[in-house]
Amino acid sequence: QVQFVESGGGLVQVGGSLRLSCTASGVVFKLYTPGWYRQAPGKERELVATIDPWNRLNYAESVKGRFTISRDNAENAVYLQMNNLKPEDTAVYYCYGRLTTTDRTYWGQGTQVTVFS
Repeated sequence: QVQFVESGGGLVQVGGSLRLSCTASGVVFKLYTPGWYRQAPGKERELVATIDPWNRLNYAESVKGRFTISRDNAENAVYLQMNNLKPEDTAVYYCYGRLTTTDRTYWGQGTQVTVFS
């Protein structure tokens, strides 16, 4: 059974930092492009960052310079280091993994990030 499970969300003050983790199981992780999306209340789900099997990175403009995505294939994990958080970063953050050979995609259950001033 394929699973992507997030952890690390929570409450943080403006300007603070959080690190999200996502661990996959039931997959050959090195063949996946994992990443993060987020969905704020009343808004559509949007891309935050992805990292492909060759470690090529893709970021939303709104998080460039503040967020860093990384992966550890030995741990079947992808991480999102979020620094200098802003209220507009408040959202449910979803981990996902896309198998590069078939584009089949799996999603985690989401983890809430709330940035308060």
